[in-house]
Amino acid sequence: MKIVQRFCQKLFAVAGFVAFSMGSMVQAQSSQTLLVPSALWDGDSSQLTRGHAVIVEGNKIIKIAPVADFSSSKAHRISLDGLTLIPGLIEGHSHILLHPYDETGWNDQVLKESEAERSIRAANHVKAALMAGFTSYRDLGTEGAGYADYGIKQAVQKGVVPGPRLFISSKALVATGSYGPKGFADHVNVPLGAEAADGADLVRVVRDQIGHGADWIKFYADYRWGPNGQAMPSFSLEEMKTMVDTAASSGRLAVAHAATDEGMRRATLAGVRTIEHGDGGSLETFQLMKERGVAWCPTLGAGEAIAEYRGWVRGETPVPARVTEQRDAFKRALKAGVTFCMGSDVGVFDHGDSAWELGLMVEYGLSPLATMKAATSGNADIFNLGNRLGRLKTGYLADIIAVKGNPLEDVTVTEHVHFVMKDGVIYKNEAKQ
Repeated sequence: MKIVQRFCQKLFAVAGFVAFSMGSMVQAQSSQTLLVPSALWDGDSSQLTRGHAVIVEGNKIIKIAPVADFSSSKAHRISLDGLTLIPGLIEGHSHILLHPYDETGWNDQVLKESEAERSIRAANHVKAALMAGFTSYRDLGTEGAGYADYGIKQAVQKGVVPGPRLFISSKALVATGSYGPKGFADHVNVPLGAEAADGADLVRVVRDQIGHGADWIKFYADYRWGPNGQAMPSFSLEEMKTMVDTAASSGRLAVAHAATDEGMRRATLAGVRTIEHGDGGSLETFQLMKERGVAWCPTLGAGEAIAEYRGWVRGETPVPARVTEQRDAFKRALKAGVTFCMGSDVGVFDHGDSAWELGLMVEYGLSPLATMKAATSGNADIFNLGNRLGRLKTGYLADIIAVKGNPLEDVTVTEHVHFVMKDGVIYKNEAKQ
């Protein structure tokens, strides 16, 4: 069980990174690096390619060809026998400023942990993500930590801390009165986990978040603020369109948290690029998403992790209602032919464990090939990055990882990554030379 395994995994991860960082987090001495695996998958094909190698110069892939074509190459050669090269994985829904809820609940993270502590934790989180083969993260909200994600993104870009490419959404937006933390006396003012705004003020707030570095605009189309605490729509369709249009005018995309069918419907009509969670989506709404080109991030790992925190034991105790709901929603989405985004909501569970989501997507009914595409070329295309990331292709950025086995037959091999290169820099190499 994922939660039970956490302690030992952290010990091994720390030990491995310390040993590695003594000398491997550098580019090869040669101006070119030749990667020679047993097989490779380009991010698109339905099968592996064998007998080919990849040559990297600077931060880009400059050639992929049969190994024999490189017989006279003077590039630094790295043999990856027994390993399969694949594009770096792209996590579509992360929270670098959160850590597992069974360690500290969400309310206490927002209210009791300083922004300094949360940022230091985030540095560890992005390092764990990269070492697990996730070379890109779309991070969907700081959850009360202001614009700390932008500072962490800058630190990664400057090489202060190793981590994935970060595409951030800063504070995110919620309708006034809808979001938490809640439950305090009227005279007590507590910080919220996102920025509240409504009506015409949404234009100013969206622009302000963009000015503070947001790559995406995220809003909560619904939340648990119904009469009995149930999820209900928050923003009106017109308000959602205002946020989407304001983001679009700056060349940015919008993403919506939505758990209810009506929230999903409004967000789809408003023109978001992706919808997150979506357990309450009807077949008709998933069909509408398909028609409008809206992708779905089901965040299965978060749902299952929370169920485990509440005592669910797979195969021993009854399946919780939330897990049943997300399994049923997944079936409806498959039937509708909606585009799947691979996004796990990591932060609810440990950073470095995002590949768990891939196994769940297959378990819920998506094919291994479609799942692998969702985590690489699919996410790249959804996020408008498909011309430079998500594929092993000449001219693309050299975000490359290696796993043992065939991920097109067993996606769980991505849970154990043996080689990581991001932007042409080698961060991990467990292959014997």
